Amino acid sequence: MTATVAVFGASGSHPGDAHYEEGIRCGRSLAEAGYTVATGGYYGTMEAVSLGARSVGGSVVGVTAPAVFPQRPGANEHVTDEWAAGSLVDRIGMLVERTDASIALWGSLGTATELLVAWNLAFVASFSAIERKPVIAVGEPWRRLVPLLEEELSTTMGLVHMVPDVPAAVSALREALG
Repeated sequence: MTATVAVFGASGSHPGDAHYEEGIRCGRSLAEAGYTVATGGYYGTMEAVSLGARSVGGSVVGVTAPAVFPQRPGANEHVTDEWAAGSLVDRIGMLVERTDASIALWGSLGTATELLVAWNLAFVASFSAIERKPVIAVGEPWRRLVPLLEEELSTTMGLVHMVPDVPAAVSALREALG
């Protein structure tokens, strides 16, 4: 069975900007490595990751929330399988619970929320029989934020694997998932 990787990123990136291009590279690299990608399904980095994966024949899950975003017509054109969630919390839950790993690219509050949920699930996995899923954060702003939160919240260090770029993220993912 193919592993599915959730990729979080900003909805505000646009074709041609560095974050959008990073999303394309991420989606393409994950699909070339044999992974299915899952995103929030809409625009920006979500679209870029979807485009990158589809450009090499990869499968793309888009987890949308029609009731939360009624002005959005549905998943971006590169999504091959849309999962509709009833709320924003359900959407984030589906992204992290129905996937095998998470990667956070550059983003804003929504991306940070997704990363924190994946991180928290990795933290609580040690209290139960749940297998800890890999959580990877790429570049800024995570390079500053994650260590600050690790220290301030006295959490288990190293649950979020910090990497500088997409190739390092895919390499870390391959190592973690086997």
